This record gives sequence, C-alpha cells and structure tokens, in this order.
Amino acid sequence: MSIKDRVIKIVAEQAVLEVEDVSEEMTLESLGIDSLGLVESIFAIEEEFDINVPFNANDPSESDFDISTVSSIIMGVETLVKEQS
Repeated sequence: MSIKDRVIKIVAEQAVLEVEDVSEEMTLESLGIDSLGLVESIFAIEEEFDINVPFNANDPSESDFDISTVSSIIMGVETLVKEQS
C-alpha cells in the first residue's frame, strides 16, 4: 500500500468515512475532523510510518507541517519518510 493510500485510510478512519469518500483536495474541516481528530490523525500517522511529525497542536499555524488539505498531508508524510530513510 502506498503512502498516499495509507494516509487516506487514516484520515478516513478519523472522519468515520469510507476511503473512497476522501479525496486529496478535501480539507480536514470539510471532512468533519476537529482539532482532537487532527491530533489523533497525527499520532496515527506517526505510528503508521514510524516518523515524528513537526506539528504543534497548540499552535497549528506555527507548525512546519502543512495540514491544509489531504494532499498536503500526504506530501508532508512522503517528505518525512524520505528524510528518515
């Protein structure tokens, strides 16, 4: 399973949606994921990929990790995975 598919699966689980209902252009807000769901998504991503996401839950705008869309999250995870290897 690709990084993209794994991230979408995690996001879909947090949004309580089917994987096919999540597209890369969607925002977490449009998926109904609140700040707690966002934090849980970040933890799930860190666990799934064994990476450390540079994300500050108290101040998301100050984070080096773009959470604006599903696509930006996928790109961020791909970058972090490459840096880890």
